[in-house]
Amino acid sequence: MDVHLEGDERLDDLLAEGLKIIQSPTVFSFSLDAVLLAKFAYVPIRKGSIIDLCAGNGAIPLFLSARSKAEITAVELQPRLARMAERSVRLNGLEDRIRIIEGDVKGIADRLGHEKHDLVTCNPPYFPAHELSDRNMLEEVAIARHELYLTLDEAVANAGSLLKQGGKAAFVHRPGRLLDLVTAMRANRLEPKRIRFVYPKRGREANTLLIEGTKDGRPDLKILPPLYVYEENGEYTPELREMLYGREV
Repeated sequence: MDVHLEGDERLDDLLAEGLKIIQSPTVFSFSLDAVLLAKFAYVPIRKGSIIDLCAGNGAIPLFLSARSKAEITAVELQPRLARMAERSVRLNGLEDRIRIIEGDVKGIADRLGHEKHDLVTCNPPYFPAHELSDRNMLEEVAIARHELYLTLDEAVANAGSLLKQGGKAAFVHRPGRLLDLVTAMRANRLEPKRIRFVYPKRGREANTLLIEGTKDGRPDLKILPPLYVYEENGEYTPELREMLYGREV
């Protein structure tokens, strides 16, 4: 299917999934964090309802569509990014499985339904609004990276509102916000169940945190084995290669 590209947009391949995605080097391109979250999250395989919050250009819904036949709804505040996501969905012929909603995450359960969904994924803005020092940063980039319109507490609260009892919420964030995440999750009936730390290399500090909680779950937290991104020679580790390029033959 032909697709119209705007400005400096380009088409990139999601090699492991056999899909394509529209990206922009200046406005928005998904990061490794989106890949990690989509591979980490529990997904209902054959049916159910998945909601992706802070969807950006739709990378996580595309990744999840290769793992599950469930209905996927992606919520993105910024019109430009939502349009990019919509065109990527059409490009891959996934309109019957992925729906893109342009709108605010805050209060989204009023629109999509309270306590009725099986999985919520969220790659929220990482940095507090007061840390925005570059006033010349593009608005789209600033909103995606900084808590200008959505705080971590708000992201977690809205995820909790969407989930049915026993449903799961998965987040990716920085390790320094672990206690904030756990506190917010428990305040919203999301019991942390799995945590995995991601390290750039062995011997380095973790720079990414993956955490999943269950709505009204019982306390039983598992710390999963560490995930390393790069070998000492700078190449991706086998686990990362498989995530990005698919299982090696």
